[in-house]
Amino acid sequence: MAGKIPEETIQQIKQSLDITEVISDYVQLKKQGRNFFGLCPFHGENSPSFSVAPDKQIYHCFGCGAGGNVFSFLMEIENISFQEAVGKLAERTGIAVSIPNAGDQRSDPLLKEHSQLLEAHELLAKFYHHLLMNTTEGQEALDYLEKRGFSKESLESFQIGWALPNWDFTAKFLQKRGFTAEQMEQAGLIIRKEEDGSYFDRFRGRIMFPLHDDKGKVVAFSGRSLHEEKPKYLNSPETPIFNKSRLLYNLHRARADIRKQHSAILFEGFADVIAAAGAGVENGIATMGTSLTDAHIQQIRRMTDQVIICFDGDSAGIQAAFRAAGLLHDSGCDIKVALIPDKMDPDDYIKQYGADKFRNNVISTAMTLIAFKMEYYKLGKNLQDEGQKLQYIEEVVTEISKLKKAVERDYYLRQLAERFSLSLDALKQQEKQLFFEARKKQTPNERTFQPVTVLQTPKKLYPAFQTAERRLIAHMLKDVDIVYKVRELLNGEVFNLDEHQAIFTYLLGFYEGGNVPDSSTFISFLPNANLRRLVSDIEMMMVSEVINDEEVNDYIKEIFNYRKVLEIKEKKQRQMIAEKEKNYEAAAQLAMEIVRLKKELKK
Repeated sequence: MAGKIPEETIQQIKQSLDITEVISDYVQLKKQGRNFFGLCPFHGENSPSFSVAPDKQIYHCFGCGAGGNVFSFLMEIENISFQEAVGKLAERTGIAVSIPNAGDQRSDPLLKEHSQLLEAHELLAKFYHHLLMNTTEGQEALDYLEKRGFSKESLESFQIGWALPNWDFTAKFLQKRGFTAEQMEQAGLIIRKEEDGSYFDRFRGRIMFPLHDDKGKVVAFSGRSLHEEKPKYLNSPETPIFNKSRLLYNLHRARADIRKQHSAILFEGFADVIAAAGAGVENGIATMGTSLTDAHIQQIRRMTDQVIICFDGDSAGIQAAFRAAGLLHDSGCDIKVALIPDKMDPDDYIKQYGADKFRNNVISTAMTLIAFKMEYYKLGKNLQDEGQKLQYIEEVVTEISKLKKAVERDYYLRQLAERFSLSLDALKQQEKQLFFEARKKQTPNERTFQPVTVLQTPKKLYPAFQTAERRLIAHMLKDVDIVYKVRELLNGEVFNLDEHQAIFTYLLGFYEGGNVPDSSTFISFLPNANLRRLVSDIEMMMVSEVINDEEVNDYIKEIFNYRKVLEIKEKKQRQMIAEKEKNYEAAAQLAMEIVRLKKELKK
């Protein structure tokens, strides 16, 4: 696997890293016992089944089976080669390493296609940015942005650029660099005319905002008109590398701050994210003109379960915040809502009142979800009207009845009683009535459901022979002597499962190469992703630190016994065939062999 990178360098990089810290950049981890758990980044789930073992420097998902060491994690999460993973981790540690042809390691046509689309976007993003910052053609757009409050730092950080008003600038620019018209059209950068089959640029005379995926790769653009041409914002279409229902703007930059502050701030659009970052709020993210999707929520939950929603202060923004809050709350997130006064949006508020007031008067004073709902249900109601007031009170009491903590329910009921001069006892009575009415409508499972707070490792049941083989491998990963003891006892025989035999064979080669027991290093030694996953799974098993000869012999016996079970099954089938063919002598001989094998099993 290591190619031309020296093994000593790989070991130095691995030993300089803590796998928990690396994975924490992508997954919110919580400690339970010796290991850390979180939501698996490789498949959608609501209950954590992804485990990281810092003492072994490996990870494993008990849900989808993903597993390996720090190198394989980066390879899988960023879809890169081993050499590229080594290079990225070397940068993190400050260790100098030469990566031989890292970009040429890809043989998968789909990966190559994606790589070319990413390269085209990266080239354009840099050139658009250059046009804005350093040319006379971009000066008008630069002046406009500076008047709108964009600092030079923001323009640099977010790689904001300018697309020339030419009809075919992008097409010619990329064509000169070896990209075909078909590739550029697939990337959504040019559009084909129906009439004559010629092409023209999608983005012309627009301020360009690059859209990055969670790995920091430019995958699309959003172009804003300079002179209020329609549409105001023009986005890239969906392409093989861009799915707006999955992309969260600024996630690649915000991830570290989200982890540091244990919370994410969700905005409606990228202009708000950029303005907030300029105001010192660096943990902001936004959807790309779409409602919050399950994919968005999964990404957020892997990083944090604390979310502050900061949408526009107008009616539409409050409605959108209510919907987003409900989805995030249902997924297990703790929600607060930061309301912008005077129906303003975050960008305009920061421009008018400044960074300090935005941080201290908006973000720091974000209200709880129930407090926000108490404001939300006022929308469109005249609380001077008795009927509408009663409707409002019932809606709020219904929400309060859903709160799990009695102290919270009491606190908000008291607020409601004081606000409308109502009897607290009457409100409590109504709250209980609503609670029991809702409970009657629930299924028995819903009544007993409790959110998962204690993370537990699912236990799989394996046949006795498979458990024996797995346990032997677990001990062989810890002790060289056990490997040679098992080889002696097998006496030329093999494990029943091909994957187990392959691991055993590679483990022999690993130790005979002078290596010491180290499951993380051994995982890099394995050439097959399935074997790496299996080893990480086995390593997560709870086995004793030492094993005596009697236990080893018992496991070997289980392995051999399974062969006898298979042999008995095969002979029984042959016996039935012999009886059908009236070959009673052969049937009797097989019956005697079956009896002998069964006796051996009982010993």
